Amino acid sequence: MTTRPELRGTFGAVSSTHWLASAAGMATLEAGGNAFDAAAAAGFVLQVVEPHLNGPAGDVPILFFDAASGRVQVICGQGPMPRAATPAAFRALDLHRIPGSGLLPATVPGAFGAWLKLLEHHGTLRLAQVLRYAVGYAADGYPVLPKAAEAISILAELFRDHWPESGRTYLVDGAPPVAGSRLRNPALADTYRRVLKEAGAAGPGREQQIRAAHQAFYGGFVAEAIDAHLRTDVLDATGRRHRGLLDGDDLAHWEPRTEDTVSRAYRGLEVHKPGPWSQGPVFLQQLALLEGFDLAAMGLDGADHLHTVIECAKLAYADREAWYGDPDFTDVPLDTLLSDAYAADRRRLVGDRASDRLRPGAPDGRAPRLLPPDRPEPPDGPPWQRQVYEGLPTVVPPSVAATEARGDTCCLTVTDRHGNMVAATPSGGWLKSSPVIPGLGFPLGTRGQMAWLEEGHPNSLAPGKRPRTTLSPTLVVREGRARLAFGTPGGDQQDQWTLGFFLAHADFGLDLQQAVETLAFHSEHVPSSFTPRTHRPLAVRIEGRRAAEAAAELARRGHVVVSVPDWSLGKVCAVGAGPDDGLLRAAASPRGGQAYAIAR
Repeated sequence: MTTRPELRGTFGAVSSTHWLASAAGMATLEAGGNAFDAAAAAGFVLQVVEPHLNGPAGDVPILFFDAASGRVQVICGQGPMPRAATPAAFRALDLHRIPGSGLLPATVPGAFGAWLKLLEHHGTLRLAQVLRYAVGYAADGYPVLPKAAEAISILAELFRDHWPESGRTYLVDGAPPVAGSRLRNPALADTYRRVLKEAGAAGPGREQQIRAAHQAFYGGFVAEAIDAHLRTDVLDATGRRHRGLLDGDDLAHWEPRTEDTVSRAYRGLEVHKPGPWSQGPVFLQQLALLEGFDLAAMGLDGADHLHTVIECAKLAYADREAWYGDPDFTDVPLDTLLSDAYAADRRRLVGDRASDRLRPGAPDGRAPRLLPPDRPEPPDGPPWQRQVYEGLPTVVPPSVAATEARGDTCCLTVTDRHGNMVAATPSGGWLKSSPVIPGLGFPLGTRGQMAWLEEGHPNSLAPGKRPRTTLSPTLVVREGRARLAFGTPGGDQQDQWTLGFFLAHADFGLDLQQAVETLAFHSEHVPSSFTPRTHRPLAVRIEGRRAAEAAAELARRGHVVVSVPDWSLGKVCAVGAGPDDGLLRAAASPRGGQAYAIAR
């Protein structure tokens, strides 16, 4: 039994981490738009209704299949580090790591430009038609999610005393909003409206107006406000006040790029991910390792199955730590990492016992480079100070910090009757990342925290370089047609939680809704990508339901099993297209009580 059925239709399917975004996506399809228009509409709405997890100045990789060309590509909405961002610049401030909040870790805003890029080259509707839902919710209000209300409550003192523009945006008469109450963001609505006004003044052409909107954001009034904001001193995760390294010129010289994806075959399916500027290839490396095991014979969620998947995840993620980075700046040996021969060699490391060692491989005989994980002491002070010290978007009350999974973001997937398909994971620019920019209604993203200050590593900091992101949507093709698109919130865990979903569907034959509701688990073996880069080498978090016998066997094999509340790990969202019946499918995880799928 599942909490809801797999939804099926013939017109379109949408699934996202918020019901209002899913509704906006379907409304856009019904207004005559295609999957690309619908995905952008949903993405803009997520910027409004999930402010604790993403915003216009955040990041997004957008995977898409264009039925007209038959190609899968990815728009990189991960903005680079500023030109002034060097290891020396941080050391001059007596910093040995990039802080997780404030202005110093800010990258060029990527999300807004990436959605515009998708619309310009693949959409059919005008920007005003696509952006109207986000404008409406920002101006007229939206119901505050319980998690957002909780986060604002914990951070309220910070907002009142140190980040006053955040207080004006998120507090209501100086107090946190009540969960479910109606919250408005008039400054953000005005920002969207001014972008649309300047776009409309540029001329009648659809693409012409979208280019003008990009200019308004990256070379006009938005960039000017960001530039001025970054010249002020702001309290950040260090407990001190710093101004930013980003400036208006960094925005003016940036354009989102459309790139080829990285792909690998698995059981007759062609699985596509973003490149190694994300952690996406780690999903493909896991598939390469697992292809050598008879998972179906092990039984879904049995001890053998869980142990094998966990140990393969450790090996793939270890390679992420040693080898992944912006390929514009570093030579990532991706062909070898994804090769059958390399997978066969690495597969031999999977034994009957849990490994406590971080074991990256040596592709092409090259020696891996690992950096020691941080061992920082958490700061003393009010509760909000610990929250901004940790770079994750999640704000967790101290009473549940030991059991709740860290790392959250947003996800959306869309397909239409024409065969187009989109998967995206918007994130960054969340409410605890940095203070809201005066007059704009949103904060900057802080993805720079993921880069290392030590030089010589693939993910070392450099001016204009993209920090390796955890954002990792997936799109699957079979026989030249898009068959499946999916993703989940979850930081480093994204490519473990979505892997569980995918294996349940591809290896065990579950439908999409059954697959998103299977047991969720993940290893904490590899250091987190977020400051302060914590890890527990043998720890495995697993939902308690249906797992008692398997958990006992995992413990016997050396895993440190941490049982977490049922329905607490991830929010997988998925859409698909049937190979035989022509039906479109949609599913959304019940975890968190907010993800929603629509099909008609």
